Amino acid sequence: MTLLTITLLFVAGFMSGSVNAVAGGGTFISFGAFSLIGVPPISANASSSIAQLPGYFTSTLPYLKDIRTLWRGLLLLAIASIAGSVIGALVLLWLDNDRFRAMVPWLLIAATALFAAGPWLKPRREHEATAAKGRNYSSPIVQFLTSIYGGFFGAGMGIMMLATLGLTESGDYHRLNAIKNVLSNIIAVVAIVVFVSGGVVNWAGALAMAPGVALGGYSGVWIAKRVPQVAVRIFVIAFGLFLAGYYFYTG
Repeated sequence: MTLLTITLLFVAGFMSGSVNAVAGGGTFISFGAFSLIGVPPISANASSSIAQLPGYFTSTLPYLKDIRTLWRGLLLLAIASIAGSVIGALVLLWLDNDRFRAMVPWLLIAATALFAAGPWLKPRREHEATAAKGRNYSSPIVQFLTSIYGGFFGAGMGIMMLATLGLTESGDYHRLNAIKNVLSNIIAVVAIVVFVSGGVVNWAGALAMAPGVALGGYSGVWIAKRVPQVAVRIFVIAFGLFLAGYYFYTG
């Protein structure tokens, strides 16, 4: 890897970590950076997952107090997340790069549309969510399906999970976000184990990007105070559409 490539991946990691901290959607940038330097799509997806892991961990830290009171209720959701993530990651490894490349632009368009709809998919407030208490039995099933997507292709997973948890779990936004962050870590770690076992990780690229992700996530609070979220959302949507167009053109 050249110094220019390492610098590009570090900067892309910083941007993705910052975007995740401000508005979500940073996986578009990390996956796109690997794609644009010529990493095959399956390896780009796996390497992006590893590079994003520090950000998943740090996003959980502010919720540790809440998580201590939630862990018993998280067990079924965690089991569903592990099972779904394993299936999604194994399906990805089962595909070859040509078949996955053909799917990528459609996945990117779907994930971009989901990200664009994010403000309208926010979980209900606590007094609006109490009706969901009787439907908690469906929560592990829905989480299992969401985790298959997360293990297969992580872009937009957090937004999707917040939306589905808002339908199947009771509680306010912060409770659901704490659950989402824990489950995101589980899905990512399980998928990474599968990807590493499958030998599809670009380790040099992932190691170049990961420090940028961690630094960007830490700086996200500073950025959030100075950059309107709508501007960040427009950038992520535009980049997602650009990346989809790139894969349509090169596919």
